[in-house]
Amino acid sequence: MNQRIRGLARTYLPILNWGRSYGRDELSGDLIAAIIVTVMLIPQSLAYALLAGLPAEVGLYASILPLVAYALFGTSRALAVGPVAVISLMTASALAPLNLSSVPEYVAAAGMLALLSGAILLAMGALRLGVVANFLSHPVIAGFITASGLLIAASQLKHILGVPVHGHTLPEIFLDLVRHLGQVNLATLVTGIVALAFLFWVRKGLAQVLHAQLGLAKPLAATLARVGPIFAVIGTTLAAWALNLPSLGVAVVGEVPTGLPPLGLSGVDWGLIPALIGPAALLSIIGYVESVSVAQTLAAKRKQRIDPNQELIALGAANISSSLSGGYPVTGGFARSVVNFDAGAETPAAGAFTAVGLLVAALFLTPLLYFLPKATLAATIIVAVLSLVDLSILSRAWGYSRADFAAVFATIALTLLAGVEIGVASGVLISLLLFVWKTSRPHVAEVGQVPGSQHFRNILRHKVETDPGVVTLRIDESLYFANARRMEDLILNRVLRDRDTLRHVILMCSAVNEVDFSALESLEAINRRLGDLGVKLHLSEVKGPVMDRLARSHFLEDLTGRVFLSQYDAFAALRSKNTQSA
Repeated sequence: MNQRIRGLARTYLPILNWGRSYGRDELSGDLIAAIIVTVMLIPQSLAYALLAGLPAEVGLYASILPLVAYALFGTSRALAVGPVAVISLMTASALAPLNLSSVPEYVAAAGMLALLSGAILLAMGALRLGVVANFLSHPVIAGFITASGLLIAASQLKHILGVPVHGHTLPEIFLDLVRHLGQVNLATLVTGIVALAFLFWVRKGLAQVLHAQLGLAKPLAATLARVGPIFAVIGTTLAAWALNLPSLGVAVVGEVPTGLPPLGLSGVDWGLIPALIGPAALLSIIGYVESVSVAQTLAAKRKQRIDPNQELIALGAANISSSLSGGYPVTGGFARSVVNFDAGAETPAAGAFTAVGLLVAALFLTPLLYFLPKATLAATIIVAVLSLVDLSILSRAWGYSRADFAAVFATIALTLLAGVEIGVASGVLISLLLFVWKTSRPHVAEVGQVPGSQHFRNILRHKVETDPGVVTLRIDESLYFANARRMEDLILNRVLRDRDTLRHVILMCSAVNEVDFSALESLEAINRRLGDLGVKLHLSEVKGPVMDRLARSHFLEDLTGRVFLSQYDAFAALRSKNTQSA
């Protein structure tokens, strides 16, 4: 019993596995990574909180305890958890319809959203439902992230221009921008453009300068370049203080409370649960997909592995801890996780050390952020999210698959025009409908024997041998209710075409992984109708699980023909001497 308890503890608390061998080398790598990620996270967390419509300090709070929770429960050695752009946008979109009248109510609702998201993720982890994320196809995810990046960048233009703009869709944002163009604040615009220019240069050119002129290794140069936003924060904050930019109308962060994150769920309105449960579920799945994708990519580089179901529990714990410490929904971020990885993080303890650094910032550094221009934070967000935009996915999907293009285009268009929830939900629905449509029209090939071999190939693509009395149809799809009737029509039409010479039909089932009850009834109908025509029905290469299912019915007893182990055996047994080339 004790051994079983220890095994369960090691499964659900991965820290018990890597913690036993933790030593000086791991500590050194984790501390260096933590310092770099802390410097990067300070401006990021502030910016993403503003994107979510929350006070700047909420971003810091959401980056402390969640990192500790993930260090305890997570299986990735490099994943850095905290606020991210897409989740922040989805948080703003989820809270906007609530029409909350005060900032404390809005913050409490964000905490409730994190709590619900965490509870959903924990429940999915307990039920081992990591597979649910597979319903979000890559085209849908790519389209959603691209559209979200464009939507986020557009939403931040108001801080660059210094105008009041509202709206959660691209048309709403741009119409409001056009209406307020006459109110653009010149000082704010200059501040925003300078910050944007500097950040774009940092992203594109700083790494090359550090590598070529200072001789730093490329990975180190790239890592240092990624913490460039901290220099933009320092520079524009000093400029705003020295030049008294607030007197010129430049919006600044203002007073950021100093102290520990507030613990508990004070001010929570439990009546908001019905309105938030749907957005929380969608947010949980999107956040999980993004996080696991990053974690798996980084783990593969070091020949490590993650446990997707345990990641659900870890992210659930991170979100619950965020809700209990004044934060909002979090997940694993791509940029900071890559920085964490490149900086040498060896274990999840790097995240815990990062949390300590952010706690120090929350306790002592927040007064220094008073003059930080909001235009700088907006520039930080714009530069970060534009790297996520990949419009080439449209041309690549069009060239490869019209169905996938439809899913990508619909997701991008609806996200931009109708909002994030409708966009991703529609993308998932369209993907599922396209899947049903494609599988309802399976590829069925008539095959013949490749001369001198035991292989069978499509008679329209290869020179093969056939027999006038035998037709073999290879069904390249599992059989279920959506395609059973089509399969029935295809087989009967082929038989009627040569009904005078045909004596045997072989269904080659090498690609059939499932036969549901509707398909079974279709097979029984085919067997009866072929029998009435004097044609025998045979099966070949039936997989074990499918055979087990068929054996539970009367189909095999009523089958007019036989079940062959291989297609070669079937053709050899049934062919006549009058073979012909096709």
